[in-house]
Amino acid sequence: MGRLQPVLAGVVTGLVGFASSFAIVLAGLRAVGADATQAASGLSALCVAMGLSAIWLGLRHRLPISIAWSTPGAALLVSTGPVPGGWPAAVGAFLACGLLILTAGLFPPLSRAIAAIPKPLAGAMLAGVLLTICISPVRALVDVPTLAGPVIVTWLLLHRFARRWAVPGALLAAVVAIAVTTPTGGLAGTTFRPTLDLTAPAWSLPAMIGLAVPLFLVTMAAQNVPGMAVLAGYGYRAPFGSILRSTGLATALAAPAGAHAVNLAAITAALAAGPDAHPRPERRWIASVTAGAGYVLLGFGATAVAGVVLLAPPVLVEAVAGLALLGALAGAVTAAVAEPDAREAALVTLVVTASGVTLLGIGGAFWGLLAGWLILLLFRPRRTPEEPAAPAEGAGSTDVPAAGRAAAGGQIETSAAADGGQAGASAAVTASAGDRVAGRAG
Repeated sequence: MGRLQPVLAGVVTGLVGFASSFAIVLAGLRAVGADATQAASGLSALCVAMGLSAIWLGLRHRLPISIAWSTPGAALLVSTGPVPGGWPAAVGAFLACGLLILTAGLFPPLSRAIAAIPKPLAGAMLAGVLLTICISPVRALVDVPTLAGPVIVTWLLLHRFARRWAVPGALLAAVVAIAVTTPTGGLAGTTFRPTLDLTAPAWSLPAMIGLAVPLFLVTMAAQNVPGMAVLAGYGYRAPFGSILRSTGLATALAAPAGAHAVNLAAITAALAAGPDAHPRPERRWIASVTAGAGYVLLGFGATAVAGVVLLAPPVLVEAVAGLALLGALAGAVTAAVAEPDAREAALVTLVVTASGVTLLGIGGAFWGLLAGWLILLLFRPRRTPEEPAAPAEGAGSTDVPAAGRAAAGGQIETSAAADGGQAGASAAVTASAGDRVAGRAG
C-alpha cells in the first residue's frame, strides 16, 4: 500500500479537481464569446497544459507541485462577459496573461509587486468577481426550477453530510436532469472525439486592460501566491520562479486552443503535499505527477463531457459553478474586511467590480481595483510616531503590533473550488505566509 498510496492520492486529486470546477471553466469561456466547440477545445487544452506542467515540475524538482486551471480567472470571464473584438480578442488576452505570468517568473520584482497588493483589495476584487456567478443558483431556481431544484437540493444534502462530494454530486444531478429533459436525438450534433479548435489571437487594448491584466492579477493573487504558502506550510521550499515560467509558457502555448490560464494549485497542493499522499514527504511528488497524468487523460475526454453539459441552459451550468464558488466567496469577503482601516476601500473595490460596469471598453475588475487604490490612498489613516497604538480589547496596556493583528486576522479559508475545484477541501493561507512567498519569488 505504501508504494500505491501516492498514486491513488494523485488519481483522486485529478478526478475530484476536474469534476468540481470544469463547469465554471465552460461557463467562463462561453461568456467571453466561445461557441460550444471552442469551449470544449479550451477545456481540453487546459487539462493537457496543466497535466504536462505538473509532470514536468514534479519530475524536475521532486516536489509535490500541483497545477490547476485558474478557477477565479474563469469566474472573472463570467463577470466580464463579451470583450470588444469577440472570441479572438479574448484569446489574445489569454495569451497576454500567459506572457505576463512568464515575465513574472523571469523578473522576480514583478511577482513580489503582485504579492504586495493589499490583501483587502485583492480579496475584494475576487469577491466582486465571484459574486456575479454565485447569484446564478438563485436565478436558475427562478428560470428553470425543475432543473435547478434537484441540483441545489443535492448540493445542500451532500454539503451537510459529505462535503467533499457536494459539488461533484450537484454536477451529477445536473447531468441527470439534462439527460431526462433532452429530447431524443438531442445529442446527434454533439462531438465526442477529442477536438482542438485553434483561433488566431487578436490584439485589442480594451481586452488587454479589461481582461488580460485582471486575469493575470487574480491568477497570481488568488492562486499562485496562496499555493506557495500551502506548500511552505508542509515544509516545501518550491521554486516560485520556475513554476511561474512553466505555467506562463503553458498558458501562452495553449491559449490559441482556448485555455485561459494555468497556475500553481492551492488546494490540490494540500491534497498532494499532505500526509495523506504519503507518510514520507520526499515521496509525495509522485501524487502530483500522477494527478498530472490524470489531467492529460481527462483532456482527451473533455470534449465529450463538455458536449453533454453544454446541452443545458447556460444558467444551469452557471448555477453549478456558483454553488462550487460559494466557499471561495466567503473566503474572499473575509479577507476583504479583515483590516478595519482598509474596509471602506475594499467595499468600494467589491461594489465597482461586481457592478459589471464597462468604461472605455474595460471591464469592472480593473476599475474596481483602481477605485479601491484611490480610496485607500485618500482616506487610510496614517499614524504618527507619537500616536500610541490602541490596546487590544481585554489585554490591559499590552499593545498589539499592526503586523500581528494582520497575521491573526488574515487567515483566509479558501474553498476547494477556488483552486480548480477540489470539492470540500480547504486550506488556511495566512498573511505572513504570503509575505514569505513573496520573498522567495526568485
